[in-house]
Amino acid sequence: MTAIDLLRRYSASAWRHRWKAVALIWLVALIGWTGVRMLPDRYVSTARIYADADAVLGMLLRGIAMDNSPAAQVEVLQRTLVSRPNLERLVDRSALSQRIAAGADREKTIDTLARDLRFGSQARNLFTVEYVDSDPIVAHGVVQQVVDLFLELASGSDRRQMGNARAFLLQQLAAYEQQLREAERRRAEFTSRYQDLLALNGSVSRLDAVRARIEAMRGELSDKIGLRALLQQQIDATPEVAAPAGASAADAEQRLMILRQRYTEQHPDVAAARAAVAAARAVGANRTAAGTTRANPVREQLLVRIVDTDSQIASLERQLRDLEAQSNRLEEMARNAPEVQAQFANLDRDYNIIRRNYEELLARRESVNIAEAARTGSDRVTLEVVDPPTMPTIPTSPKRLLLAAGVLLAALGAGGALLFLQVQLDTSFYTLRELRGIGLPVLGAFSAPSRGRLRRADVVLLFLCLLPLPLGLVVTAIGPLNLVARFAV
Repeated sequence: MTAIDLLRRYSASAWRHRWKAVALIWLVALIGWTGVRMLPDRYVSTARIYADADAVLGMLLRGIAMDNSPAAQVEVLQRTLVSRPNLERLVDRSALSQRIAAGADREKTIDTLARDLRFGSQARNLFTVEYVDSDPIVAHGVVQQVVDLFLELASGSDRRQMGNARAFLLQQLAAYEQQLREAERRRAEFTSRYQDLLALNGSVSRLDAVRARIEAMRGELSDKIGLRALLQQQIDATPEVAAPAGASAADAEQRLMILRQRYTEQHPDVAAARAAVAAARAVGANRTAAGTTRANPVREQLLVRIVDTDSQIASLERQLRDLEAQSNRLEEMARNAPEVQAQFANLDRDYNIIRRNYEELLARRESVNIAEAARTGSDRVTLEVVDPPTMPTIPTSPKRLLLAAGVLLAALGAGGALLFLQVQLDTSFYTLRELRGIGLPVLGAFSAPSRGRLRRADVVLLFLCLLPLPLGLVVTAIGPLNLVARFAV
């Protein structure tokens, strides 16, 4: 079958089922348009509010006081306005209460109010209030009550919020001050108890310092003991009675020469020998002048030095015993040093956190004081109604023209789909070739009488049946009463 044959067959089949498609188109269109007309009208009432701010005062308070910008204040008021108690007040004040009295569900009415009440921002410090309802009078009344309640809340909410913030901060400050004192007490007690371990950076450093002092003191004590033994040897070799001046001085000088060969000039023994030579020379000179014999002064000086050395040795031994006892105590405490350090770190961390929170609360209290002074001393933010609530006369939704056009397209699509389905399911024969295609012998065909006038009449009738569709679209979009009123005018 050629393409022309298929086209003829499809067109003939479609023409045969045309009235079914027209009926379906009208059925879908009428049902859809009826549904569009039954949709309730939605009216929007709008009001605009301007938040007038003191820009100079705001610039001065920036960074040192709480955020007092108009946007922040209006945002707080919006959140407050849509709270449950305020929504109930709006319902009771507006015409919505009449619906509840007529049998409407109160909870559903409040939920609808919260959903349909909208706040927006058009420009800097310019805010809008909108409400959508099926009744324009109700929409206007709700917006009017919202504006009144908005201004009412703005006049008293600021001071109330400041008072609540101050009370909360004072309560938190008292609690944190008590916690801070308790943390300081625990930290001080712990530090006093383990001050040896916490004095330096860890008990190991403290213990190393004590051990180093012990080693140094042991070396010093060993030197003092050696010096005493040398002094004792000198005392044993020194006569009790002074010898003649020449012999005494010569012995002292010989001893000095021997010591210089063994030690440097800064050695204590060399210094003592030099002093002994000077003393021997002085004694010899005095003795020669007086011609008498007395006790040896060199021996007396050595005895004095040995007594001083003994006192130094005793002091060093006492200090060494104290350091050794301290070292033993630190070694015992060092075994528990990690646990002590961990406990102190926990106490210190808790203390720092509490102190930081306490200082932040103090700073916020000062911010509240400054912000409250700014609110008391000047009108920081003033709300003004720029545009009062509008009384809507034309519904904003639904968009019936678009919906009606969509219904018409859907109806035409349904009719076209029905034609396509009927053409596909049609088993009739429209040409001799189709009839011969089934394998039966065909003797001939009779031509039908000419139906030109009837066909033209059918076309006109089909056109007349589809012509009212655009009119139905317009009627659905505008409404029959409005359409009549417009033509009457």
